[in-house]
Amino acid sequence: MRQLYRIALVLFLTTLGAQAQNIQLHYDFGRQLYSKDQPDRPKLTTTVELFRPDSWGNTFFFVDMNYQREGITSAYWEISREFSLGKLPLALHIEYDGGLSNQFSYKNAYLAGLTYAWNQADYQAGFTFTPMYKYLARQDRPHSFQLTSTWYLHMAGGKLSFLGFADLWGDRHLVTGKNNIIFITEPQLWVNLNKFEGINPKFNLSIGTEWEISSNFAVLDKTVVNPTLAIKWTF
Repeated sequence: MRQLYRIALVLFLTTLGAQAQNIQLHYDFGRQLYSKDQPDRPKLTTTVELFRPDSWGNTFFFVDMNYQREGITSAYWEISREFSLGKLPLALHIEYDGGLSNQFSYKNAYLAGLTYAWNQADYQAGFTFTPMYKYLARQDRPHSFQLTSTWYLHMAGGKLSFLGFADLWGDRHLVTGKNNIIFITEPQLWVNLNKFEGINPKFNLSIGTEWEISSNFAVLDKTVVNPTLAIKWTF
């Protein structure tokens, strides 16, 4: 599971000058749903995210780790830095993606672009859009592109949060080497327990689900949907 949670909530946090970290545990149903196409897909994934704004912009990273019976089988991370452009709703964006597994290493990718951000007046909803140049390291044709969008929507007085991201980028087919378009989106729905009456506001546990919907990503030349059940602790 790639995960890649970009925390669309950063729009809200940036405005308040806050910072946020969270850790997530996901149980993935992909292997059961696609036993022929994904017989070795891990059932458990943890994700650690950090978002930290400062006077010049913000820094964000996440680390995904997949688990099998023998332990951690892969680790993947992305880290990005954004530089604010005055009072404009725009920011310069630079990013690095990479990782490794017990069978191979993910090829490094370097990205640069411009992020546009929009927030509802009460910060209960918002989105970002980032077009980027993408450099695919150690590939014969390294020059490519990526389009990324994130969103967040808080409902029912903060009891429910709907957030996620969508990525579309050009890559090279793992078998034929031909140019290939990859799409992935991971919408999440969270129930935030500390927003319910009678529960301590500092009990920052959320229960929810994520749906990884991808084309040419989890399975080559196919579109698949991999849902999860998850818990998240924000600190």
